[in-house]
Amino acid sequence: MESHIYYLFVLALPVACIAWTVTKEEIFREAREFCIDRSKNGSRLVKRKFFYVFTCEYCFSHYVTILILFITNFKLLYLDWRGYIIAFFAIVWIANVYMSIYNIIRIDLKKEKIRAEKEESELKGD
Repeated sequence: MESHIYYLFVLALPVACIAWTVTKEEIFREAREFCIDRSKNGSRLVKRKFFYVFTCEYCFSHYVTILILFITNFKLLYLDWRGYIIAFFAIVWIANVYMSIYNIIRIDLKKEKIRAEKEESELKGD
């Protein structure tokens, strides 16, 4: 049982990493902008919702989790189908906690960088 909890926290890491990278990082910016446009201007509801998934880290983490569960066959608490359902929601939740923490750290680092640049420019100005 203890190892299952360990695996839960480990499996949430790639889910968070993939979901964050696809929905937030520069490397996927053009694809994300395309999906944003389609999610807002698509002709059908299904089409708009499909493209929205690629713009929301929370939504996208659900699909990444399905892929991870398929690859790893990971179950939590139960050895039957219930174990997949519990693992699914647990991994999604932990992955989103990871992404929230990462976002807070990034914001703090950006603030610190801005402060340092401001102090440096003030020192140069004196």
